[in-house]
Amino acid sequence: MSTFIYKVRDVRGIPSKGEAQADSRAAVAAELRGKGFTVVDISEKKGGTSIKEMLADVRRLKARHITVFSRQFATMINSGLALLRALYILENQTENAKLATVIGQLRSDVEGGISLSDALEKHPNIFSRLYVNMVRAGEAGGILDETLDRVAAQLEAEDSLKRQVRSAMVYPLLIAVFAVLVLMAMMMFIIPIFAKMYADLGSQLPMLTRIMVNISNVMRSIYGVFIFAAIGGGIYGLIRLKRTEKGVRVWDNIKLKMPMGIGEIIRKLAMARFSRTLSTLVASGVPILQAIDITGETAGNSVVSDAMAGVKSSVKEGRPMSEPLSQVSVFPPMVVQMIAVGEETGAVDVMLTKIADFYEDEVNAAVKSLTSILEPIMMIGVGGLVGVIVISLYLPIFNLMSVINN
Repeated sequence: MSTFIYKVRDVRGIPSKGEAQADSRAAVAAELRGKGFTVVDISEKKGGTSIKEMLADVRRLKARHITVFSRQFATMINSGLALLRALYILENQTENAKLATVIGQLRSDVEGGISLSDALEKHPNIFSRLYVNMVRAGEAGGILDETLDRVAAQLEAEDSLKRQVRSAMVYPLLIAVFAVLVLMAMMMFIIPIFAKMYADLGSQLPMLTRIMVNISNVMRSIYGVFIFAAIGGGIYGLIRLKRTEKGVRVWDNIKLKMPMGIGEIIRKLAMARFSRTLSTLVASGVPILQAIDITGETAGNSVVSDAMAGVKSSVKEGRPMSEPLSQVSVFPPMVVQMIAVGEETGAVDVMLTKIADFYEDEVNAAVKSLTSILEPIMMIGVGGLVGVIVISLYLPIFNLMSVINN
């Protein structure tokens, strides 16, 4: 048996709370309703945490877990299963312990008379505002199964795009890490061996060799510690700055201006996310002003978020969305024109979906193109640096052999 903390209201609406021991939240809820109470909330009392529970808390809840949950939930609702029955089945069949616990809490809340959207809203770290508002619109329109399918499609599209970008950047990142490790090893361990050997010979070292030996000496001295500490402190400071509102804005603008097509990829990602989010919300029946708000919050780029504030003001005044977007450089003319056509024809969600599809394909192609350029550049760069170090180490030997021959 577990101990549960409950909050209830009596027939006069007076709130009260207490504790009860039972096998499940459902048992506590049934007992309280039998006594004439309206259940507000039931949560399990936290006691000593077992290793298994600690591991379950540490385990990350990935986007695909929420996607699978949404798909299965939609299928069950569409098949005619009652909401509580569907949640009960999902709670018992979900493999992820953390998600199973959350579903159990959702079921308990719904049993207590809370709407599904309000129950989801209690878990902001798992169910985003976009998710909650789409479910709320689905409840109001009686199309919960359709809305859950749309949510799952939205999550799948976002997750697929992220995975494409990540997988494409893995190889260049591995090359960069490998290069740093190789160069560090050569500077810290290989060059000192050659430096000692040449010092014993007492010969004059070439300029390139002296530079490499001096760099190695600095890296292995107390000054090297200060240099590494300064670099680490600088990186930490940038990370902290990036978490401030001003830092986020500066960083988002820098990202959009990055060379080698990186800035263009980031802009296309922002367009894909903006279009997909807004189209899904509008198609689900979320009020347009609320949809614009949520799109701004979940845009992932402060430039797009600021643009959404202008769009909201424009719509409030009865003007079209496309008007303020045309004044923001991050939105290409094609996007603005397609949204304008959508507004004229009353098919904004359809146009936004087409924009999202287009930019998701563009991101995929651009990422592949970037990696095909980056890989040879990085290989040449790494090979060049290692080659310079190797040549600097063997130059004294070549000079010595030249003297002997003469």
